[in-house]
Amino acid sequence: MASGWFYLSCLVLGSLGSMCILFTAFWMQFWCGGFAWDGSAYTFNWHPVLTVAGMVVFYGAGSLVYRLPQSWVGPKLPWKLLHAALHLMAFVLTVVGLVAVFKFHNHKGIANLYSLHSWLGITTVFLFACQWFLGFTIFLLPWASLWLRSLLKPIHVFFGAAILSLSIAAVISGINEKLFFSLKNATKPYSSLPSQAVFANSTGMLVVAFGLLVLYILLASSWKRPEPGILTDRQPLLHDGE
Repeated sequence: MASGWFYLSCLVLGSLGSMCILFTAFWMQFWCGGFAWDGSAYTFNWHPVLTVAGMVVFYGAGSLVYRLPQSWVGPKLPWKLLHAALHLMAFVLTVVGLVAVFKFHNHKGIANLYSLHSWLGITTVFLFACQWFLGFTIFLLPWASLWLRSLLKPIHVFFGAAILSLSIAAVISGINEKLFFSLKNATKPYSSLPSQAVFANSTGMLVVAFGLLVLYILLASSWKRPEPGILTDRQPLLHDGE
């Protein structure tokens, strides 16, 4: 029964993640003019799509690799590689998204890194880079001792959840910032809640729902990988594979 709820949650999570990306892309295409790579505002439009895809959806998916019951049996190395690969993909998408916004700002002569959203975003990406490097060097490469891995594992787990939370905060602040810049002067003000505001706010709520479900699955004790040698009703036998 527990595994049934887990897979149902994963199905919901996959749907929410896809909707987060599709809604963001539709917002940028329908209301903001589409995409380009020429330094114009259309270059900026890659930024929200790629960062939502990277730091929220792919990051969330990578964080849940060890919650899959299939990862509890046999060697851990393939799952470690999948965990690292999904997070590397998240990082690459995010970096390209950052390049897009810097390219737009520099082309238009707009100052970089002046808003709270930008500070929060850069901090999150920096922490993620440190987190990935730590995970790769300590948990994937074979040189680290079990003592060192045991010492650093709680820190790695904590920052994994913290970075996802910071990513959601950065996305929400970014949505607000984009709407405040877009809905003014000749357009209907944000306070009158035009259709773009309704759609963007709804996209933000999807991101929040996705993030909260990821955090719930991460924190649910019944869905955590059992310790080596512990028998549960979810699996008859475990092999840690370290």
